[in-house]
Amino acid sequence: MDYNSNRKRLVLPEYGRNIQNMIDHTLTIENREERQKAAQTIIDVMGNLYPYLRDIEDFRHKLWDHLAIMADFKLDIDFPYELPTDSILGGKPNKIPYKNGDFRYRHYGQIVEKMIKRTAEFEEGSEKESLIQMLADHMKKCYLTWNKETVTDEVVMADFAELAKGKIEVPDDFQLSETKDLIYKKKKQFNTGKRPNPKKR
Repeated sequence: MDYNSNRKRLVLPEYGRNIQNMIDHTLTIENREERQKAAQTIIDVMGNLYPYLRDIEDFRHKLWDHLAIMADFKLDIDFPYELPTDSILGGKPNKIPYKNGDFRYRHYGQIVEKMIKRTAEFEEGSEKESLIQMLADHMKKCYLTWNKETVTDEVVMADFAELAKGKIEVPDDFQLSETKDLIYKKKKQFNTGKRPNPKKR
């Protein structure tokens, strides 16, 4: 039996072994014109695998790139696009310069810290109180996604006070929302009455 495990490894397995076999055969065609026609036929077949994308210019460029890759860059034809080099594909990608920033409570996120800082600039009133309530509840919800067993309102409010750096005065009677109201969706109220039988006329 001829098992796939005994065959040549597919470079881009998403196209299947038949496409790879067609490319391998094209490499053996001596006539350049015939080789060019065969390559175009392969591109058309590859495009048929993704009919909703095949007419997009960028996607066609990608198909020709994939053809070159599967041919191990040994296919001598006139490519309609500039192709990537083997050295570029084999190299490591550039490291992305993530901006971690200097923030202590990662489970809350940097945006929460910025919002607390912005809330401190609001004048005292109902709008500021609403913002404090929403931010504190959001912090509790964020904390609950990390640790559902040991989250207390006291800990969340202590963190809120530290992030506010004394610039937000929270009322003594302030209360966070209940945990169940933050993490559980309310069940839809269904009508328990009997529905009419559609078969009955």
